[in-house]
This record gives sequence, structure tokens and C-alpha cells, in this order.
Amino acid sequence: MVKLWTRRTARGAGLVGMTDREADLVDAAENGRPPSALTATEDRDVEDRSGPRTPVIYQVVRRLGEEEMARPTFSLWWSGFAAGLSISLSPLAQALLAMSLPETSWGRLVSALGYAVGFEVVILSRQQLFTENTITLVLPLLARFSRENLRQLARVWSVVFIANMTGDFLAALFFSAAPVLSADLHAAMLAQSVEAVGAAWPTTLVKGVAAGYLMAAMVWLLPAAQSTQIHMIAMMTWLIAAGGFAHVVAGSVEAFFVVVNGHSTFLDVAATFILPTLAGNIIGGTALFALLAYAQVAREI
Repeated sequence: MVKLWTRRTARGAGLVGMTDREADLVDAAENGRPPSALTATEDRDVEDRSGPRTPVIYQVVRRLGEEEMARPTFSLWWSGFAAGLSISLSPLAQALLAMSLPETSWGRLVSALGYAVGFEVVILSRQQLFTENTITLVLPLLARFSRENLRQLARVWSVVFIANMTGDFLAALFFSAAPVLSADLHAAMLAQSVEAVGAAWPTTLVKGVAAGYLMAAMVWLLPAAQSTQIHMIAMMTWLIAAGGFAHVVAGSVEAFFVVVNGHSTFLDVAATFILPTLAGNIIGGTALFALLAYAQVAREI
């Protein structure tokens, strides 16, 4: 602003046609400082092209967590329930692509693009997804550890997780019972679901850690992404699907789909998939990423 004012003043005095560099020199002389190596326009370009600093990103994510903690249980429930329904679009789109692609080495990588669909709907519409809360709610707790913040964390986590699971189950039931899927699509989704929940629980736990870390990283990156948020969501969720990692909300749609179609029981999928994935997502999103994110700014906030 000083540079622009100086340039306007100089021009007003009769120095018509003064360049940005000349304005910088005048400003430096009047204020007793060395001239800048950049012009005023270049300085503005630097500011425009610089992303937000780490403490700024931290404050954005922390504030989101505080807002979620303050929301009433009724709102959290219906937002989480909507997210459970919406996330079912991820395994559905992935199965739709898989059945349409030839069986090649690259087919899995392409079909994994469909996994982003449900996440795009959930995140851009600000529906409550449990795996996002593994970082957003933990940052306020780390900043001010108190019994009240701990209680609010437990309230939001429990309400959102149960609401997500309820939406997941109803979506799986709808896909199985209603005549909405073609026979080929139903078979492709069932085969995909059986594969997704078929690993032993230690393996699922480790895959859950990876997915939890990636989800938390995505939440951390979104404030800086701005107009490219849709691409950021697609990239991170594609990596989860392509890597075969375990996401407790999207994966539970597949787990319930397997149960509803008689290929497993609730007890089996809970013990071998849902609970290990839940634990892994919390470890990856909270114990790893959230703590690392807080450590980066602990001395700056």
C-alpha cells in the first residue's frame, strides 16, 4: 500500500509514467531503507502465489474442530447419517468402473478413481465423516487439554460413528434388496466387497493406519488447496483405494453388503474388519498425523 501511495503521490507531482521500480526507489529513499530487489507488482505476485503458513492451516483445522464440538447432537446425527448414505457411492462407482474395464494390470488403478465419488459428496457438502474427525477434533484437545474437550470429543466421535454405520447399513440393504443394481453390477460389487473385507484382522489394522493417515493428511491439505479441493480429495482417496487400504466408513458399506448377501455374519465382519479398521484409522489419523501436525506449530501458536 505504501508503494502504491508513493507512486500515486509522485505521479501527482508531475512524474507521469513512473514505473514500479522507480516508485520503489522513491519509497525506499523517503523511508530510509534499502531499495527492494522486487517491484511492487512482483511483491504482490509473491503474496498471491504463497500458500498459507503452517500455523494458519493449523488454526483453520482447529477452528473446524471447535465448531463441530459445539454442534448439537441432533445435527451431528443427521449429518453423520447422510454421510453414511453418501459414502456408499464410492464402492458403487468403483464397482461400476471395475465391471466395465478389461482384466488388466492397470484396470484396478482406473477403477480406484470411482472411490472418490462418495468422498467428494460428503466432504464438499460438509457432512460428518468419522475419519475427518480423527484430526479436526483432536487438535483443539491438544491445544487445550481439558475434561470438557475430552467429553466433547467422545460425544462427537460416538454420535458420528454410529450415524455413519447406520447410513452404511441402510445403503447396503438398499443395494441388496431393491431392484436398483443390474445383475452384473451386483456381482461386481459383491466380489469387490468380499475382497475388501477378506484380510486377517492384523493386516486390516495396518491398512487402517495407512488410510487414517491419508485422510488426516487430506483434511490438513484442504485449506491450502482452495479452488483445487476437488482434485485433492480425488487424489488422496484414489490412493486409499488403489493401495487397498482400509477406510472404516466406506469399507463398512462393503462389509454390510457381504453380510446382507449371506456371505458372512455381523460378528465376523465386526471382528475382522470394522473394529480393526476403526482402531487403525484412529491410530493413523490421531496418534500419528494429528500429533505431528500439532508438533509443527506448538512453539508458534
